[in-house]
Amino acid sequence: MERERMQTQKRPTPRPKVKRAAPPDQTHAEAFYYVKQMQNRTPMVVVMDDGEELHGVIEWYDRSCLKLNRTDGPNLLVYKDAVKYLYKAEDDESDD
Repeated sequence: MERERMQTQKRPTPRPKVKRAAPPDQTHAEAFYYVKQMQNRTPMVVVMDDGEELHGVIEWYDRSCLKLNRTDGPNLLVYKDAVKYLYKAEDDESDD
C-alpha cells in the first residue's frame, strides 16, 4: 500500500536554471566623459605615469590615444597607456 502511494505521487520537476546575462564588455562611461569634456572644451590636466602634468583641452580620442590641444606648447598625441589619470584643471585651481 505504501509502495503504491509512492508510485502514484509525482516527483516535483526541477526548475531549469536561468543563466544570468554576462556583464557588458564596455559601459561607455569613458567615451561619454571624453565627449562631454570635448564639447565643453574643458581645460584638463593629464598626469602621466612618470608624474609629468600636461595641461590642455581634449580635441579628440580613440581607443588608444588622446589629442591634447595646448596653449603653452605644441599639441600632443598622448597614448592612454602612458596616462596615470586626468582631471579638470578647474578642480586643480579650487584646491589652492
